[in-house]
Amino acid sequence: METRYNFRLSEKKWQERWERDNAYRVGEDPNRQKYYCLEMFPYPSGNLHMGHVRNYAIGDVVARYHRMRGFAVLHPMGWDAFGLPAENAAIKHGIHPFRWTRDNIKNMRRQLKSLGVSYDWSREVAACHPDYYRWTEWLFLQLYHRGLAYRKQAAVNWCPACATVLANEQVVNGRCERCDTEVTKKNLNQWFFRITAYADRLLADLDKLQGWPEKVRIMQENWIGRSTGAEVQFVAEDGTPLPVFTTRPDTIYGVTYMVLAPEHPFVGRLLEQAGNEELRSFVNRVRVQSEIDRTSTEAEKVGIFTGAHAIHPLTGERIPVWVANYVLPEYGTGAVMGVPAHDQRDLEFARKYRLPVRVVIQPLGQDLDAATMAEAYTEPGLMTSSGEFDGIDSEVAKLRIIQLLAERGRGREQVNYRLRDWLISRQRYWGAPIPIVYCDQCGIVPVPEADLPVLLPLDVAFEPTGESPLLKAKDFLNTSCPQCGGPARRETDTMDTFVCSSWYYLRYCDPRDEEHAFARDKVDYWMPVDQYIGGVEHAILHLLYSRFFMKVLCDLELTPVDEPFTNLLTQGMVLKDGAKMSKSKGNVVSPEEIVEHYGADTARLFILFAAPPERDLDWSDQGVEGAYRFINRVWRLFQSSVVSRQSSGKDGIGGASANQDLITHHASLITPEERQLRYATHRTILKVTEDVSTRFNFNTAVSAIMELVNAVYQYQSSVVSLQPSEKEEIGGANSHQDLITHHSSLITPVLHESLVSLALLLAPFTPHLAEELWEMLGEDGSVHQQRWPEHDPAALVVEEIEIAVQVNGRVRDRLNVPTGIGEGEMEQVVLAQQRVQDLLRGKELVRAICVPGKLVNLVVRG
Repeated sequence: METRYNFRLSEKKWQERWERDNAYRVGEDPNRQKYYCLEMFPYPSGNLHMGHVRNYAIGDVVARYHRMRGFAVLHPMGWDAFGLPAENAAIKHGIHPFRWTRDNIKNMRRQLKSLGVSYDWSREVAACHPDYYRWTEWLFLQLYHRGLAYRKQAAVNWCPACATVLANEQVVNGRCERCDTEVTKKNLNQWFFRITAYADRLLADLDKLQGWPEKVRIMQENWIGRSTGAEVQFVAEDGTPLPVFTTRPDTIYGVTYMVLAPEHPFVGRLLEQAGNEELRSFVNRVRVQSEIDRTSTEAEKVGIFTGAHAIHPLTGERIPVWVANYVLPEYGTGAVMGVPAHDQRDLEFARKYRLPVRVVIQPLGQDLDAATMAEAYTEPGLMTSSGEFDGIDSEVAKLRIIQLLAERGRGREQVNYRLRDWLISRQRYWGAPIPIVYCDQCGIVPVPEADLPVLLPLDVAFEPTGESPLLKAKDFLNTSCPQCGGPARRETDTMDTFVCSSWYYLRYCDPRDEEHAFARDKVDYWMPVDQYIGGVEHAILHLLYSRFFMKVLCDLELTPVDEPFTNLLTQGMVLKDGAKMSKSKGNVVSPEEIVEHYGADTARLFILFAAPPERDLDWSDQGVEGAYRFINRVWRLFQSSVVSRQSSGKDGIGGASANQDLITHHASLITPEERQLRYATHRTILKVTEDVSTRFNFNTAVSAIMELVNAVYQYQSSVVSLQPSEKEEIGGANSHQDLITHHSSLITPVLHESLVSLALLLAPFTPHLAEELWEMLGEDGSVHQQRWPEHDPAALVVEEIEIAVQVNGRVRDRLNVPTGIGEGEMEQVVLAQQRVQDLLRGKELVRAICVPGKLVNLVVRG
């Protein structure tokens, strides 16, 4: 027999058999509980990386485990197949995005199958296929008809040289990544989804998501950013309203300046005036910076005085109006009131530009000096320098000041959100078309549902200008109005790819339906997703957009639930030499190379064993070697232990269930060695079950399986006993392996039970190896069609336990005592030990402290 596991032969054999038998195809079964396991579908970049392998290995363990627990498991795979990289490849390599995407999908599908992941490939979808994006367009129309999709002007990144809009990721250091031209901002008509209409529900329902990591819920809570405060009406000296939202109306008397975002309309009017070139230069420079750069705590706060002033709504004071990089148009009103004594950011800005600092809230028992304070005071206190509110608690003053502002027509109480409406327009080709036409007579007209899909034309030319080819696709661009029949033109913007990924989990429930995006009865059965798995980098946008879509669809009575994912696991990254794998760092490990040299099961086992799934994993070549050695150790164990069908097989020991009955019936005849092996087996079953089902501690589950393998080897050693003549019969061999192989007839029902359990426990982690072991055992069917093993509580009852013997708190010995022994008996047993008597010789025993089942501490003097 082969002493080394032939993974190439095994993996090819079982992958072909699974595909031939449609082993993982699933349908709705009213008699079975469903389990929907889903990993975030990948962008078809061309090759899997180790982050993919980790994600899909984790999901496959969860899916395989639940199948063995009797669930109807939906475990699908598809492709997030629209996006900018395909267009860049078209320009760079002269290959159409559809062909580039199709070829990449083909290769990545092959790689996934080589890993043995148990996907139902009959449900495969790709966002770039018309039978998918037809329904993306249909969903757009549902939002449009509910007033949740609308068009308005918005500022975009504009490259004058390329004459095109750039995504944020195409702007590098304020310049176009293609031609290095300085990028400006330009207002264009864009399409939005009104996600803010669901802000309160998105926030409140985070409490439902107890199966999500707390850090993800906090990230979404902060992104939505609900804050209660006041809208305060400052007014420019020329009469222009400059409303400000603040959560600290109690600090209004401390305002010494105002700051506007460079995008604020008032700034635009100031730039129309002559002599503002310095202001214009500053505004143009800041507007092209990303939101992250402008709001980073490390970023320098810079600004410029506009020359304009505003009037304070309560005091009438003239307030200088500045423009600064740290104010964004998307939050609040694009204008903030500067209160340097009570906001650290404002204080730093004021000190830099020598603006006044005015203390209006004093902490109890202190007297802050505005001239010398280095840190802003942001806590509650007593009002000061605040007119009629002096001397009262600042928390009380908040409500009274809002009331006063309302009475004077200068403000009102308001709830504000950091969350902005979702800009979905992309000036690109490779995306789902927006199903809208523009008619000179009828205006904006939605494409009728019966005319979907609006197909992307394939016969387009890609040129390095950066413009979307759709602008030159006359047959696409020119159409007729669905309402009046007159000439019209199509919308040439395509949808943000996040739209495609916000509902794909629903299409998996019913992927071949030509009449609906998904049938209600099927989503009633499968939704919500029971376990969602993916990177934490998607914690905000993708997950938030998916939650928004699900709530809209639930309101439309198209789905039974309004949250898509019950449980969420965000796995850590795979690192090499302490850094994220990347080609530029030269630390990339190819999954294909690992599978080729060690096999898919080795790759899976290492990546599951090396670290808990939510933590980063540091790649280790030695760890891969160790996983490979363990797999071969298991293989040798079964080869040396298993009795073939012909020699003893079913007629000897019997199948797994018959074997269990035999053990139960003859429990009193089991030897101490067998009892110890049964204990190890059932302790491992319990441990692995708990780790996989409730904690996702796959690394400790694998560790427990390794311990069971050690226990089986130890059991074999204890039962092998050779006579000298027998040694001669096998050629004088004295290796442990040869002795066990020669005595394979020594297999017992207890050993067979352990081997069966090992094969079943390994099945989710190393699916190909487990199939081979199951076949070697002579059991029927696929190991993945078997029921997950249940531990026997009786096997875990220990007749003896080990306790520690301490002298003055230091452990000096250990010994076994009967389970359930009383304190007095424990003390007597310990004192009767010869080693203990030697330790106590010449000393006075003051007392014995007994902790039942754990230790005896002897307190001595002398």
